[in-house]
Amino acid sequence: MSTIDLRSDTVTKPSAAMRRAMAEAEVGDDVLDGDPTTRRLEQRVAALLGKGDALFFPTGTQANQTGVAMCTTPGTELVLEANAHLVHYELAGVALLAGVQIRPVTTPDGLLSADLVKAALRPASPHVPRVSAIAIENTHNAAGGRVLPLDRLRAITALAAERGLPVHLDGARLWNAAAALQQDLPALTAGAATVMVSLSKGLGCPVGSCLAFDAGRRAEAWEIRKRLGGGMRQSGILAAAGLYALDVNLPRIAEDHANAKRFAGIVAENDALKPVPPDSNIVMVDLAREDGSADRAVSALAQAGVLCTAFGPRRLRFITHLDVSPADVERAARIVAKVLA
Repeated sequence: MSTIDLRSDTVTKPSAAMRRAMAEAEVGDDVLDGDPTTRRLEQRVAALLGKGDALFFPTGTQANQTGVAMCTTPGTELVLEANAHLVHYELAGVALLAGVQIRPVTTPDGLLSADLVKAALRPASPHVPRVSAIAIENTHNAAGGRVLPLDRLRAITALAAERGLPVHLDGARLWNAAAALQQDLPALTAGAATVMVSLSKGLGCPVGSCLAFDAGRRAEAWEIRKRLGGGMRQSGILAAAGLYALDVNLPRIAEDHANAKRFAGIVAENDALKPVPPDSNIVMVDLAREDGSADRAVSALAQAGVLCTAFGPRRLRFITHLDVSPADVERAARIVAKVLA
């Protein structure tokens, strides 16, 4: 039987219909005088997120780094959760590119709170760096796709407004957060100065992310993207995939959450495995036995036809997505439960 790939929701392949949309896209030179399809995507994303404008990027990391640069001042600190994507998976770009020091906030579950953020804000002093911005990740990848509750989000943005600190929202999987909370996207972006969303995670696009921001900041974002090498020419070919995904794949994203819950429920039948109940489409599974090895488990599961990733010495990560059906997910879960018994 075919291999079931649960390593990430980035492994999806564009469907035939998405490929047709890409092939038929109206295009221009987006660096010289604009690409019409790219602009339609940017306008669509800005409207969905409740922001004045948006810019299309080849990667989420580049969009994140642009958002951080727009929110911070070199020589200052960025407050964020200690295991955020910006801390671990962007190769110290915050320090190198924005000239900003990370101020990590340790949490028990990956979820920031206003009280924790407030405690991390240093009193004014000529001897310590000042904080210039706050970053929030929603959903939180390393915490297993945890969703930041709306009341916590609002409390953090209220504190930020009170202290005059802009907020960057790393919303690579914000689509999942909105579906999990059953909230419209603007409810999750209110109070954020910049918002990154990924089109290649969960939505099935081969490439692309967008950064949304207030109207009037496009030239600033454009300049930073250009400096980072993000200017693209006939980018409408890629943007067309994003427009298709927003029409067809976004409405079904809650199905991935249901599949993740089903996967966790089956895996939990094995006493040697301890899945963390998922908030969204990511399932973290801890190996309960003291001799458990995530690396050995990944190898054994690959031989049995299930791909996943090691996320610590005794933790595995599985992510459901649109290319795996409920039947695939159930079969994968039973293989995991059997192989790692």
